[in-house]
Amino acid sequence: MAKAQKYYVVWKGRIPGIYLTWDDCKAQVDGFAEAKYKAFEGKAQAQAALKDSYTQHVAPTPTGAARAVKKGPTGNFIRDSYCVDAACSGNPGNLEFRCQHTTTGDVVFKRGPYHDGTNNIGEFLAIVQALMWLKEQDSTVPVYSDSKIAIGWVHAGKCRTNADRTPDNAILFKMIDQAEKWMRDNKVANKVLKWETEEWGEIPADYGRK
Repeated sequence: MAKAQKYYVVWKGRIPGIYLTWDDCKAQVDGFAEAKYKAFEGKAQAQAALKDSYTQHVAPTPTGAARAVKKGPTGNFIRDSYCVDAACSGNPGNLEFRCQHTTTGDVVFKRGPYHDGTNNIGEFLAIVQALMWLKEQDSTVPVYSDSKIAIGWVHAGKCRTNADRTPDNAILFKMIDQAEKWMRDNKVANKVLKWETEEWGEIPADYGRK
């Protein structure tokens, strides 16, 4: 079965408009500060959306119990949730990571910079520390990450990095050891979900350094 054609609306980017491929859309928004874009299933829907404001299509819903707001067959993200992201200058390099509420933008924590880290380590630690914080809050809302690798590590309960332990990253590996122990010792009620960048744009916690 042929893959359904998608239409990518760019409200704010290098050249606003409608694009027929993710690569074309990405060329307009990748690295563009506060880019605003979204994928739609139909041409007429995309044309109508372009005439609207961005917020009419991704506006926050009231906070409260976690719920998914459905928009078309692919659905949309859960508004009452938290999201994480990491940024690393080099590989390895100086690493930062953070967590914030997906809808309100309220920052839960920022960590770093740490020396001799990798982006995957940062994504892994960000997810686990978000889960630790949510457990303290007695909250069962989900956590989003745009890293399939880090999500897989969290589901496995193990940071499977190939990075070498060095004196410069000793604190990072100590945090990894603590995170793995915490996952062994605690039952997690929160779902860890993949942020669908192609559908929803960059994850809200994104550092914008691509």
